[in-house]
Amino acid sequence: MKNLLIFLGLLAATPALAQGIDELPKVHARLVAEDASVPPGGSITVALEENIRDGWHTYWVNPGDAGAASEIKWTLPKGWSAGDIQWPTPKRLPVGPLMDYGYEGKLWLLQKLTVPADAKAGDTVTLKAAVDWLVCKDICVPEDATLTLPVKIGPAAPDAGVAKDFAAARNLLPVASPWKLNYALSKNLDIYAAAPALAAAHPVEASFFPDKSGIVKGSAPQKMAFTKDGLVLRLAPGDKAASMGGSLTGVLVLKSSDGSIQALNVDAPSGPVPDAFGSRSGSGATTGDITLWIAILSAFLGGIILNAMPCVLPILAMKALALASHSGREHHEAAREGFAYSAGAILSFLAFGLVIVLLRQGGATVGWGFQLQEPIAVAGFALLIFAVGLNLSGVFEVGSVTVGDSLAQRTGPVGAFFTGVLAVAVAAPCTAPFMAAALGFALTQSVTSAMLIFLGLGVGFASPFLILGVWPRALSFMPKPGTWMLRLKQFLAFPMYGAAAWLVWVLAQETGANGVAFVLAAFVALALAAWLWTVTRDLSVRGRGLGMVAALLVLLAGFYGLSLLHAAAAQPSATSATANAQAFTPERLASLRASGKPVFVDATAAWCITCLVNEQAVLSRPGIKSAFADRHVEYLIADWTNRNAAITKLLDENGRSGVPLYLYFAPGADKPVILPQILTESGVLEAMKS
Repeated sequence: MKNLLIFLGLLAATPALAQGIDELPKVHARLVAEDASVPPGGSITVALEENIRDGWHTYWVNPGDAGAASEIKWTLPKGWSAGDIQWPTPKRLPVGPLMDYGYEGKLWLLQKLTVPADAKAGDTVTLKAAVDWLVCKDICVPEDATLTLPVKIGPAAPDAGVAKDFAAARNLLPVASPWKLNYALSKNLDIYAAAPALAAAHPVEASFFPDKSGIVKGSAPQKMAFTKDGLVLRLAPGDKAASMGGSLTGVLVLKSSDGSIQALNVDAPSGPVPDAFGSRSGSGATTGDITLWIAILSAFLGGIILNAMPCVLPILAMKALALASHSGREHHEAAREGFAYSAGAILSFLAFGLVIVLLRQGGATVGWGFQLQEPIAVAGFALLIFAVGLNLSGVFEVGSVTVGDSLAQRTGPVGAFFTGVLAVAVAAPCTAPFMAAALGFALTQSVTSAMLIFLGLGVGFASPFLILGVWPRALSFMPKPGTWMLRLKQFLAFPMYGAAAWLVWVLAQETGANGVAFVLAAFVALALAAWLWTVTRDLSVRGRGLGMVAALLVLLAGFYGLSLLHAAAAQPSATSATANAQAFTPERLASLRASGKPVFVDATAAWCITCLVNEQAVLSRPGIKSAFADRHVEYLIADWTNRNAAITKLLDENGRSGVPLYLYFAPGADKPVILPQILTESGVLEAMKS
């Protein structure tokens, strides 16, 4: 009924289409009895025949993404009973982005009726059925009919005139599977038919029709592969797959090279499924490629590379200052700060990873960098980095700072620890080579395994700074601390201001102009509060108290403005390298792939600096634009600036936990080519040759 209402709503919303449809019936229906007469206590098979107009279709018991199955409501004489409808094997019927399951042409729905033992021989009874169906083309039309069928009570007498028709109808019914079937559900829904003979025969096509809605994504490709012992069909699970219970039920349809069809009833328990597909998806590794130890090593290498990613560059200002302060100092002091920085970075990665894993286990659709999908978090990071810039500029100081040896000692282990924490906070939106596949694998594992991978990531990220701390010769090129360090400290404030400005731009994508106004007001309040606190520190006790209260009130006023950010919502505007870019939806991607068009998917976010660098340095170049136009590539933008469950699922399906992700779907290809996180023009052009 729900699907029927959806289609009736579509009908009402498209009067222009409706005006082009005539009022004649789209389906002509009648009842047909297999026997001329039926004995008392016997049974008779009756067919509901639907003659469907060309170009139109009706629906199977599970109509697919939308629609409604035909219904037969019998009015029978006392003592008579009707069995279930016997549904013929359906077809996959794509309608735009949707996938329907149904029938075209001439359809016979068989149903067995049982006659009571006390029925009187020689009587003729009239069977009555109220029948309704939904018939669809460009629009859907609900139709109904009240049908009658006279049946004579007497010796069994098959009707030779319809015998071939009933035989043909039964040949279209699915049969019990001669092979053991089982399924496995994880990222994919795999069905395994243990049949060496089937593997040798190699059917040219396999399709599965679940008898309940929501078990599979109807519009997603169904991929077939073989092992030496059978056939594996890989499906994209639907929203209700996880709650379907102990068995997977439906119909498996196999098409041979000679065009013959074999339809099998499926009632498959959960069980092991061999790996028939391998573990590659295009040119990028997926979670199936790696083991836990490889994932840990990949995370370690990715953590090292992450230090050079664009989104981490602003925090290198603080690293550079801390590094300069090590020159000329005792070895144990430099090592202590190196370990403190490493501890801050590693613990931050572990904490961040644990939050993601626990949120996902609780059903949340989050991934790497999810915190920057919340405007309040973006504003908080912007204020934090702005405060660091004010500190470096000397607007306020934590503790007394002078030039010389005391400056060399200003950071200390506590400062180094929180420098590590801040570095991770800024690095969180980025993914680096090796790191992306490792994190995608981590989010499919147990909490313990995931934490080992995040530990490897943290150790890799911290290792360059740790090595500099424990290896004195690495710092021998640095001059001794002096006045130059004060100037360097002041200069390094400007990259922090630049990072704060970038975060304000990110906030503009999420909340619009009002959100920017709120955070800029908070910037002014923060700067004023810092100045008030600094200039009153040398006054009397009363003066210091008044200065602190004034600074606190100004700061609270700025924070109050941030609390209004959720009321300043705006739809993020995705940037694109091509003028004809479209917003990504799973249905749009499936529709474009079904039509045989090449598709490039750009999973990006306004807060992802790596994404923006790739956009400007590669995807916006004339050579790339020309290549897209010449090959008629459809460009889809999956904008993850704000939280989007469909895009999170796209990332999961391709073994990733965050952006950027670049996919190229060649026409007819089963799998996309997964491009690297750092794009090159030659790399993109090479991917489009596949």
